[in-house]
Amino acid sequence: MITNLLVANRGEIARRVFRTCRELGIATTAVHSDPDADAPHVREADAAVRLPGAAPADTYLRGDLIVRAALAAGADAVHPGYGFLSESAEFARAVLDAGLVWVGPPPAAIAAMGSKTAAKRLMAEAGVPVLDALAEPAEADLPVLVKAAAGGGGRGMRVVRRLADLPGELAAARAEAAKAFGSDEVFCERYLPTGRHVEVQLLADAHGAVWAVGDRDCSLQRRHQKVIEEAPAPGLPADVRAELHTAARDAAKAIGYVGAGTAEFLLAEDGRFHFLEMNTRLQVEHPVTEAVTGLDLVALQLAVAEGEPLPAPEPPAPRGHAIEARLYAEDPAEDWRPATGTLHRLQLTVPHQEFTGAGLRLDSGIADGGEITPHYDAMLAKVIAWAPTRAAAARRLADALARARIHGPATNRELLVRALRHPAFLAAEPHTGFLAEHAAALTAPDTGGTARAALAAALADAAARRTALPSGWRNLPSQPQLKRYRSADGTEAEVRYRLTRAGLLAEDHPDVELVEAAPERVVLREGEVRRGYRIARYGDRVYVDTPGGSIALTALPRFPDPTVRTEPGALLAPMPGTVVRVTAAVGDTVAAGQPLLVLEAMKMEHRVAAPADGTLVELRATPGQQIEPGTVLAVVRPAEAVNQPPEATA
Repeated sequence: MITNLLVANRGEIARRVFRTCRELGIATTAVHSDPDADAPHVREADAAVRLPGAAPADTYLRGDLIVRAALAAGADAVHPGYGFLSESAEFARAVLDAGLVWVGPPPAAIAAMGSKTAAKRLMAEAGVPVLDALAEPAEADLPVLVKAAAGGGGRGMRVVRRLADLPGELAAARAEAAKAFGSDEVFCERYLPTGRHVEVQLLADAHGAVWAVGDRDCSLQRRHQKVIEEAPAPGLPADVRAELHTAARDAAKAIGYVGAGTAEFLLAEDGRFHFLEMNTRLQVEHPVTEAVTGLDLVALQLAVAEGEPLPAPEPPAPRGHAIEARLYAEDPAEDWRPATGTLHRLQLTVPHQEFTGAGLRLDSGIADGGEITPHYDAMLAKVIAWAPTRAAAARRLADALARARIHGPATNRELLVRALRHPAFLAAEPHTGFLAEHAAALTAPDTGGTARAALAAALADAAARRTALPSGWRNLPSQPQLKRYRSADGTEAEVRYRLTRAGLLAEDHPDVELVEAAPERVVLREGEVRRGYRIARYGDRVYVDTPGGSIALTALPRFPDPTVRTEPGALLAPMPGTVVRVTAAVGDTVAAGQPLLVLEAMKMEHRVAAPADGTLVELRATPGQQIEPGTVLAVVRPAEAVNQPPEATA
């Protein structure tokens, strides 16, 4: 019997496992890097052990340190969570060799699925349909997908549409895979741009029973990483669903699987499905399966690890529909660029990690005031909604996200809300190219509310500053108060207003009446419609929240500093990270959008491109260099300015 469980992970999955442990009466042990010393998962554990350092390679990927931590804390079992060492057969063996219980599948099963190419061969031998790897792709095979044989999460993956690009993309994929997974093995397979990513949740015990615990659709992806997942997979014909479940069970039986795992398939437009891979761990999206079945998958993992049989011959049938949205610190409009900084507030209308009467659940690994660093994945939270129908679940989830107060770096919240409300999504037409196909609509700037939000922010600021008389109030006519703001998409709003005996006089909002103004709340009336705005300010950042959404603003100085300017053609680092490759040299003629170098941040590689056609006249970045946001990486002199003296372009 497990009495003390160490979770070899961090963030929301560590908290998720700890929650079940508390319900079962199992003591908990956390491990943490230096940046995570005060993280929520550390505070919630009964004991915590430091892993010195910040980078994953020095901390959460050090199996030897984690085993030592378990022994030092008196833990008798290890749960790997997902990511990091969760699919390392070597780590599983080390845990077992230390006399600890491993809450996961046998090391041999992990090893069997550890290479996607080997797994494809094994599944083909077991009669499971597979998408064949291409030894030497030809023109007829295009487009193809380059994939890392080890690991996942979108790393080491490239879509290639021209044969001429294949060698370069293979080299880039190998380099990324080697750094992420310790193996540079890659392969190619046909790319189905409108296929569906469907998976089956598996649970097997040591007594020969294998459950197919329903299915999920995970087709809405960016950079080959899942963004929105749901259960059950919508629109599957009954015979296809039954065949998928059978194939998943056959895959588990073929490798003697024990524990929780997921068989992933690609469903083509012609209705045929192909095995992609088997994840030998708990999935990020497991809450949607829990929502529709009522099961606690972590509790079942622990019971199986203790040698217990599954509690019934078959799992419960799904009830209703559940959808999960992954909230990331990133900017979808800027090629999904990850964001770092302080998360001042993350407030939804649900408690952490609980389903409420409203059918909502929040799983998050960060608390208010926490720092989002470049060392780890950019996911802030998972928001899950359950309802009797798919349409009701989508509406419930979109509304919860729209009403959330999220104050900090840029997030994908608006994209999630728009995707959940998109007619094609509501028509149950998800596919892996969905976000790219509808990118324009999903990422278009919403400038309609910026001006009104800026007015509310200005009035809240005035309320915070006023003494006996309201700021802007004058007994005699005078110049209006002036405040300037910039929204996240670069739109600037200038607010000119007076507060008189007759009320608010706003130059650009002549029909708006001020009902109430306080430092954190402003109420405006326009005609018969009254709207409330909640305002929060952190330095020069202002967040204006309404039931319909939120707008982040930056307060600008009334008179810009004329000495502040950016060097013409300068290419600034968009995020903190490490330079991993430089793909151009000083003197090169470059085209707008051409990659000049590659940064690694938040477990992903990000290409930094030329801002315009011209000549690369300076290159200040070198491989291995650690850079901070705003660092000048290169200078491109625009084509029309190449033959002009430098002072002419200043």
